[in-house]
Order: sequence, then structure tokens, then C-alpha cells
Amino acid sequence: MKRQIVTLLVAVMVFPICGWAQTTDEKSKAMKRLDDASADLNRLTNAPDNGIPDTILAKANCVAVVPSLVKGGFIFGAEHGRGVATCRVANGKWSAPAFFTLTGGSWGAQIGGEEVDLAMLFMTHEGAEKLLAANWRIGGDVGIAAGPWGRQGTASTDWKANTGILTYSKAKGAFIGATLNGANVHVDEEAMRAFYGKSDPGFRRVLTGNVQPPPAARQFLTSVRRDFREATASE
Repeated sequence: MKRQIVTLLVAVMVFPICGWAQTTDEKSKAMKRLDDASADLNRLTNAPDNGIPDTILAKANCVAVVPSLVKGGFIFGAEHGRGVATCRVANGKWSAPAFFTLTGGSWGAQIGGEEVDLAMLFMTHEGAEKLLAANWRIGGDVGIAAGPWGRQGTASTDWKANTGILTYSKAKGAFIGATLNGANVHVDEEAMRAFYGKSDPGFRRVLTGNVQPPPAARQFLTSVRRDFREATASE
């Protein structure tokens, strides 16, 4: 009887510690994702002659970054990655970050695999609404296309005005086009809970500016403002 009581007491003490450790680990992973996303976005927006055009950056409503999207396949391809998104809100600010996963597949003759740094810019209201829906499938009623390159924005005429989502990606140091039709986007509930606490504030509420960015998001949002040419002198 005493042994059973001791076992029960140990279980009661250990389980909360294990849960706390797991949450702490997930928050560390979320923080690393923010750092990696900042670095990727900086590379994509600030390449001397081959970055995202300023005119595109100025018109984007939201941006979603997937550091190290894993692409691979033999006979068929598949993608999987964990990303982070933020949207423009009032007064030229950007929302607190929201975490998501991206998975999908495309049939075709593919051999080998690689990691791709991916950024998706949501250019229209319809495109942004898709992102805010939290769980959705890329393509269909909202067009998606590989975005134009060129620092001065002259290439911006190459994309159609009704394209909802523009993608930018880089693999092995080279800028490449990416099409993601059919990929699925879902809320990364585990990361959201770890970053914001036990009570998930909600994917849409976060991206529409109804959740105050926590201190842990400050560096990421400062980096986004700089990449989108919106940094203030104080930053």
C-alpha cells in the first residue's frame, strides 16, 4: 500500500515537470523559427540586384515565411515545413506572429530532395483572408504564382494584379520560382500554445492585431519592418 502511494506521489510530481519541459522546448523551437524566418526574409528582400521588388513589398498585406521547407521525392514529390506569419495592421505596424504548418504533394518525375527557404506574400484582400482562415488549401479561387525579382520593382508588371499570393524561394544559394498549388496550410497549435501560453489566443485574432505582441516577438517584428522598409529611426 505504501509503495502504491509513493508511486502515485512521484507520478503527480513528475508529470507536471515533464509537461513544463515539453512546453519550454516547443517555445524554444518557436523562437528559433522566428530567428530563422527573419534571416530568410532578410536574404530574400535585400539581395543587391535580385531581391523582392520594393513595389511588391509596399503592396503586400501579409507575409508568411517557411524556413527550410523540405522538398523531396522519388516518382512523387512532397513538401513539409513549419512557418510563421504576420500581417499589416493599423498605424503601419505588423501583427504578432502566428505559427502554421505547410504540407502537400505533387505527382511528377522527381528524384532527390532539398531544403528551400520560402516566403509567401499575400497581395490581395482575398489572399489575406485565405491566410486568416487558418486551415486552407493553396490554389483554387485565389491565384498563386512565383513572384518577380528585381530591386527597383520594374519586374512587378510581370505578375497579374489579381494574383492573391506571390511566392519567393531560395535553395542552395540560388533564387528559384516555387509553385505550391495543392499544399495544405494548418494552424500549428502546439507552437501557438507554447509561445502564447496555455490559452491559444486564436490564429485570426493574432494576425488581425487583436493580440498584443509579446516581448519575445519584438526582434522578429523589428526585422520585418526593416525588410519592408518601414523601420523608424528609434529602431
